[in-house]
Amino acid sequence: MIRAILIFAAALAGSIASGPLAAQPGYPAKAIRFIVPFAPGGSADTIGRLLAQEMAKSLAQPVLVDNRPGGGGTIGVDAVAKAAPDGHTIGIAATGALAINVTLMKLPYDPLKDLVPVSKLADIPMVIAVHPASGIDSVKDLIARAKAKPGSLAYGTTGIGSAMHLSGEMLKSITGVELVHVGYKGSAPAVVDVVAGQIPIAIVDLTSALPHVRSGRIKALATLGSQRTVTAPDLPTMAEAGIPGYDAVGWFGIVAPAGTPRDAIRKLNGEINRIMRLPDIREKSLAAGAEPATGSAEEFGALIEAEIPKWGRAVRASGAKAN
Repeated sequence: MIRAILIFAAALAGSIASGPLAAQPGYPAKAIRFIVPFAPGGSADTIGRLLAQEMAKSLAQPVLVDNRPGGGGTIGVDAVAKAAPDGHTIGIAATGALAINVTLMKLPYDPLKDLVPVSKLADIPMVIAVHPASGIDSVKDLIARAKAKPGSLAYGTTGIGSAMHLSGEMLKSITGVELVHVGYKGSAPAVVDVVAGQIPIAIVDLTSALPHVRSGRIKALATLGSQRTVTAPDLPTMAEAGIPGYDAVGWFGIVAPAGTPRDAIRKLNGEINRIMRLPDIREKSLAAGAEPATGSAEEFGALIEAEIPKWGRAVRASGAKAN
């Protein structure tokens, strides 16, 4: 009888330890690899490093940043998806890698099956801006001008398939106007050409445009999200500017391999939410152009599920193809 009980207990312990939801005791038990799918220096990398530094303090384990740029963020996210699901590999993933690229290209991973959401980190607000001498003083003016002369207005963005490009496609679909897209290698050169009068409109991240808006060299018509931004609360949203239902915001968050233990996800989510609320981290995030926006893992998962079809419609409308 004693032998039978011992055998049963051993089998039960083995099944619990090997189950997909079982975490190692005392998690984290070793260093955490933190994959950032962008080159050093951008807003996601900046916030990732701030987060890693604070997490290492509170979790009492090293959190090692591993930059894996390329493929619009997909190379690094694929590395996360293929890592061991033990809670010791996490990574940053943005709108492109989790939503836009699902339709734009053939991905080596399924965002909804191969990854598990941990927490949203931040929003990247976008803005539509024009040259002050363009005679366009509002979004309604822009729509009226575009309808009066179809195809006569061009808008610059960070490139084909970017959130900025597809935000322009959303505007075209909702209003029925014809705008010509011009892709640049980043927001800065697009803004420079609007300042110089080489192109009438730019749809770019708010941080790149704001210094020129404040100096009066370009005019911001509206931000593109459904709510006003923390960074420029005086600017109206597109809905307030006369385009109801319009909502386009870039974002990024933390994901882990599918099968990562739930208690590890809960612990990581709690730490991320706590750290992103720290005044110093919040201030540095805003300076990097990212507005902190966290929440539960479930809320982040719901966002990803909702964003895939939304951006997919814009990709199909644009006819964009991955290079």
